[in-house]
Amino acid sequence: MQRFTDLYQELDATSGTTAKTAALVRYFSGAHPADSAWAVALFLGKRPKGTASSRVVTAVALELSGVAPWLFAECRAAVGELAETIALLLPASSAAGAATESLTEVIEQRVLPLAGADEAARSSIIRSAFEVLPPDQRYVYLKLIRGGFRVGVQRRILARALATLAGVEPAVMEHRLAGVFVPRASSFEDLLSNESEADDAAKPYPFFLASQLDVQASSLGPRSEWLAEWKWDGIRCQLVCRDQILLWSRGDELITHQFPEITAAASHLPPGTVLDGEVLLWDGGAPLPFAALQRRLNRKAAPTQQLGLFATDAPVFMAFDILEDEGADVRGEASADRRRRLERRLADSGSDSLRLSPLLTDASWTSLAERRSTSRSRGVEGLMLKHVSSPYAAGRVKPADSPGWWKWKIDPLTADAVLVYAYPGTGKRATLFTDYAFAVWGERDGKRVLLPFTRAYSGLDQAEIEKLDAWIRRNTIRTMGPAREVRPERVFEIGFEGIAASPRHKAGIAVRFPRILREREDKPPEDADTLEMLQQLLAVADRRGPNPDGTPDGSG
Repeated sequence: MQRFTDLYQELDATSGTTAKTAALVRYFSGAHPADSAWAVALFLGKRPKGTASSRVVTAVALELSGVAPWLFAECRAAVGELAETIALLLPASSAAGAATESLTEVIEQRVLPLAGADEAARSSIIRSAFEVLPPDQRYVYLKLIRGGFRVGVQRRILARALATLAGVEPAVMEHRLAGVFVPRASSFEDLLSNESEADDAAKPYPFFLASQLDVQASSLGPRSEWLAEWKWDGIRCQLVCRDQILLWSRGDELITHQFPEITAAASHLPPGTVLDGEVLLWDGGAPLPFAALQRRLNRKAAPTQQLGLFATDAPVFMAFDILEDEGADVRGEASADRRRRLERRLADSGSDSLRLSPLLTDASWTSLAERRSTSRSRGVEGLMLKHVSSPYAAGRVKPADSPGWWKWKIDPLTADAVLVYAYPGTGKRATLFTDYAFAVWGERDGKRVLLPFTRAYSGLDQAEIEKLDAWIRRNTIRTMGPAREVRPERVFEIGFEGIAASPRHKAGIAVRFPRILREREDKPPEDADTLEMLQQLLAVADRRGPNPDGTPDGSG
């Protein structure tokens, strides 16, 4: 565990890709395969779920430290992070040799048993861990059981480190890491094997990710050199048809059982076919908002009686690329060539659940920009631009290295909202308030009140965060654990991609991908936007517009 703790701290202390890769290589070179397997799983985001609440760990920390609750709250406010506060306050461990526990032992004996245990059992397990683990290991242990395990190790960095040890290309390791990874010693040894069992028939390929287009589209060159499609607002997936038909999400989640209609529609595809596309819910000739998909997401099963709920909003796999054709890996071919393969493969699909994403044939960038302006009414997020010569790469490539893919998204929806709550950040920003809640004006019991509708943490630079943090500390009305309610005096323009009804917020509305666009220093808080304005945006979002699937006018 100490070796892994040292790695965590080293990774957290650097932002350099080369340094992170080197640290991972050193760790995996000397760690036991079982520990290495758990480390891989954790860096892939496979943290054990359902382990411990902040209330339980705080209660155990108060008991062992003897610190008064009010003093603990003050310490947490000063430190800014629960895990670090507890690690600093707890007395030194008394058990000799506790620091020699391996990562595998800690996870299997002190983390996994928390899932499904009652509160008393959880408290006992956590208390035992606090009593024997050194302070730095306690900190990482708390990260593991509380969900704050984030150290900025991207999949490509992990793949690069493991590829170095295995003596294979990073793209090969990316493929081995795709799909389900079971954290056991044999799985790690298989990753590094020359004849890896990880290269099995069930695995998807690493996804190719587009970059945001922040320049004029015309600067990309002639329109004829780019394929243009709608940017669908669904779940990015790969449909893998080999020994069996599987549907993998971009997060390496197997979601086949949630969309059996798509599996049935793909049954005519020959073995050795892998398609990239988007899962959507379709109704009345147009895609439904992303929120509609949540009725199926995270569903452990899709029994026959539940499928009746979706009689009019049928799942669709909108295919826009082919990665494997008749067992051949075709990712190295040009986009235009893969597109022709895809069209031939889906020419006789015969099912509305498996569709070909239409190409937009506007001859000029000006005409294409006009079509992009209709995106929101069509239920899409904008356009995708793919250079005709672009191969299908792994992950997000730098534009300078490849013509690649661009996502030309529509301008965000916006609302001018009042800052009402602030929350501390994590990691290096744990001592700053970097997460903010925003509200709009509405009515409750005949009074005009501020109703929170979203939280946002991106959009401000470091200087702006530090300046706002100082203001928050001077203008706190009350504290609620680590959170602070502030004077409702500052207005910010909030951008977001979508809007939906939600009972989770006091405003009854939730937004997708919120971020801070700018502070509205010119606008007093009483002039911020209203709930009525958000409801009008919601009403527009709920109305389905022209059909974007190419019939009759989606591609011309």
